[in-house]
Amino acid sequence: MDLRAYYQKIRNTEADIADEHTVIVSLETGDGGTAGRMTEARRDLAARMVVEGRARLASEAEREEFQKAQQKRWQQARRREQASVQGGVLSEQDLKAIRNAVRPGTQD
Repeated sequence: MDLRAYYQKIRNTEADIADEHTVIVSLETGDGGTAGRMTEARRDLAARMVVEGRARLASEAEREEFQKAQQKRWQQARRREQASVQGGVLSEQDLKAIRNAVRPGTQD
């Protein structure tokens, strides 16, 4: 393998990628790589994977679909996080109501 040619291909591919991060789609490889998995990667890593034949750059439509799915997952995670936090925090009024219900006749 000619290392100069290999690294030149990586540099050329990296120069063609406009953004710092891009979406790549995995290709099936002989060592167990699964085809069709999308992920976001740094420009240099994406270029290396493209040159090595492990991935290809995602099309504009695939990139938009991936980003929408990621945004949806992020929003769902935020909602779950907020729900768990809200479930564990009581207001002062709620705390007094619980204390009065457990120990009737005591006033705070």
